[in-house]
Amino acid sequence: MNNAIIEAIKQRSSTNIFDASRGITDERIGELISLATLAPTAFNLQNWRFIAVRTVAEKIRLRKLAYDQAKVSDAAVTFIVCGQLAEHSVMAERLAPSVEAGLMPAEMVAGWEGAAKGLYFGKPQTQRDEAIRTATFGAGALISAAQAYNLSSSAMIGFDPDAVAREFELAADEVPVMLLAVGFAAENNWPQKPRRPLSQVLTLV
Repeated sequence: MNNAIIEAIKQRSSTNIFDASRGITDERIGELISLATLAPTAFNLQNWRFIAVRTVAEKIRLRKLAYDQAKVSDAAVTFIVCGQLAEHSVMAERLAPSVEAGLMPAEMVAGWEGAAKGLYFGKPQTQRDEAIRTATFGAGALISAAQAYNLSSSAMIGFDPDAVAREFELAADEVPVMLLAVGFAAENNWPQKPRRPLSQVLTLV
């Protein structure tokens, strides 16, 4: 049992009030995203992108699209977590490093590509569902990575996705799934709120 991981899960809470005077370096931002991208994705598609909004001007611009929530600009960085529509045509490129590393046989790639095509091709809702799943996995890992660096975070759905896509020039295949503010907590934040009892959320079959 890894007690450090368990304690990190227990201690994590969503931060609403950030210390706007404290920032983090671009190097630290890169470290956080490197860890976030270790999260799982279907077929190892890695169909995500993280836009790190970290300058004053850009955070103010994003805040206007997020119902003027102060944490967007007060956090050290607010990530726009994007999922990309699942697409089988990128499989060979995405799997090439695994083949080169000897982790999977080259002849297996075509099978994975065919399976992905069967799941996603011509199915826009399924493609979008996969984009949202992928971005959510990445955001979850990013929250844990922030916690490991003694940083606080807040996942946010309160924003105008169409405006964010337009103003931050997202590609046509990118879905802005959530904003994730990361930085240093100020005083007067709530602790982790109580959860529903296990009897209401767990079914053993």
